[in-house]
Amino acid sequence: MPDPKEELEKRIVEALKTVYDPEIPVDIYELGLIYEIGIQEEGRVAITMTLTSPMCPVAESLPMEVQQKVWEVDGVSEVALNVVYDPPWNKDMMSEEARFALDMF
Repeated sequence: MPDPKEELEKRIVEALKTVYDPEIPVDIYELGLIYEIGIQEEGRVAITMTLTSPMCPVAESLPMEVQQKVWEVDGVSEVALNVVYDPPWNKDMMSEEARFALDMF
């Protein structure tokens, strides 16, 4: 029998893969900007993420978009979003798919 938390996490990851940094043609999940997805009881979700840099032009709008997309996932009752800059993001955090898409091998 599938684990409800695992199923919810899969749906959240799918939603996160629809969010893009407007300057980079790769979704934020594959870019490695999502550090942690924590799922508590009753659909409460805590996400820890970063941005490519603290001076990122979408520093205000991107976290709000992430929160909104996760909020829309069936089974999510609450979203707590924490934006951190430690550890700082670097290109090694990108998935192989992202590195390939950006020609950064």
